Amino acid sequence: MVEISPLKGTRLVLMTIALSFGIFMNVLDVSIANVAIPTIAGNLAVSPDNGTWVITSFAVSQAIMLPITGWLARRFGEVRLFLISTALFTLTSILCGLSVNLPMLIIFRVLQGAVSGPMIPLSQSILLANYPQEKKSFATGIWVTTAVVGPIFGPILGGWITDNYSWPWIFYINLPVGIFSVVFTAITLSGRETPIKKSSIDYIGLMLLIIGVGSLQILLDKGNDLDWFHSDIIVTLTIISVMALSYLIIWELGRSNPIVDLTLFAKRNFTIGTIAITLGFLVYFSNVVIFPLWLQTQMGYTPTWAGLAAAPVGVLPFILSPFVGRYMMSFDLRSVTTLGFIAFALTSFWQSNFYTQVGFAQLIEPRFIQGLGITFFFTPLVTIVISSLPPSRIASALGLSNFFRILGGSFGTSLSVTLWGRREAFHHSRLVEQINPFNPTSSDALSQLNSLGFTPIKNMGVIDATITNQAYMLSTNDIFWLSGWVFVFLMIIVWWARPPFTPKEGVVVSE
Repeated sequence: MVEISPLKGTRLVLMTIALSFGIFMNVLDVSIANVAIPTIAGNLAVSPDNGTWVITSFAVSQAIMLPITGWLARRFGEVRLFLISTALFTLTSILCGLSVNLPMLIIFRVLQGAVSGPMIPLSQSILLANYPQEKKSFATGIWVTTAVVGPIFGPILGGWITDNYSWPWIFYINLPVGIFSVVFTAITLSGRETPIKKSSIDYIGLMLLIIGVGSLQILLDKGNDLDWFHSDIIVTLTIISVMALSYLIIWELGRSNPIVDLTLFAKRNFTIGTIAITLGFLVYFSNVVIFPLWLQTQMGYTPTWAGLAAAPVGVLPFILSPFVGRYMMSFDLRSVTTLGFIAFALTSFWQSNFYTQVGFAQLIEPRFIQGLGITFFFTPLVTIVISSLPPSRIASALGLSNFFRILGGSFGTSLSVTLWGRREAFHHSRLVEQINPFNPTSSDALSQLNSLGFTPIKNMGVIDATITNQAYMLSTNDIFWLSGWVFVFLMIIVWWARPPFTPKEGVVVSE
């Protein structure tokens, strides 16, 4: 092995663009298919519930591959693995678009999710390894900017493509992006492969990981639809996932060459950073799911307008993340992260005061300010996660932390949808109690409806629809309010990390 110097000039710029294209393509596909599910289900002659397997299949296989990214990178080399993953991701994207039935599409989505897993942590690891020491934080800022913009604009782009063209094009657009990423990554990183260590495959660990993570991801995706633990399927999946993951931990900690490097949790900063990222994304994705869902189901917004209402959250991260990455090492990263959590908490409490007549401008104001939370949240936390780690362990650390980040998003999605429905039922029952002859407000409302010529049955239908709309509004406010307090809690958690927050220097390649 020999040590090499970081890239400079045009070669560094081209590498950054090529890797960013790969990242953007990857994270875009996580959300771009969501809004197209009804169209895909209709064209393939299946129900929308079955159509959601297009999302679930991708998420399950991606979640399984993320924790083993470090082992794969050591076995095949980081650059080679990224190139293979990106090329296969592009190929499977085309195959998804060519699918003529749901089973065919699900198979290719499973493959697409599997090859996508290593792309996210490897793009971070390769950027950090090839940037000068003084610009590593700037590289992290670039990565965050790209990773944040994709999920935000994915639903908007997916809706526009589906409405104006056809659903296969949400996959076909990956072809030019993927080709560019592969070609220019290969050119700029030629001769800069990381050390390769050939080792045997931990088959038992791999099988436990597939069974445990796969079962967990499926129960999270389908739990709300199947009424959680009232379903034998969910109970069975829970038992399987708990047993498989518990034995996986025991098995991997006793291995000299584990497929998942759990010893990373012995590092204080890795553990604290991963906990903060996981809980932060759990709450953030709860809002990402509930906000447009409320707008579309209760406020009469189209998918495109709901996406536009959510999109301002990406404006400030797009502008500021590179600058935060460049200058954040001049400050205590715990202070920088705390600023992000303060922004998240304040905007969450702000949004908890929404009402049923809220205007579009009032919706986007807190979303725009919330972008400060993203800007000061993810970039410094990634740096905390990898602080004091040698280059050889960064891919493993990023793979494992990204796994928990995505798992947090899955938990957030499932829990928020369940909580949203149950709080609506609670508020609905409390509001219905107020409809009686002794309540002047309800009596006046019934009188006004009678004067308009409504029958008694129609009167109650109108009132019930109004109550339901108000109950969902209050339920949405509850979720924003709870989110605010979780971010307050995270302000405390992040201060358990300890400086210094710089990764160990030294970049090596195999001869």
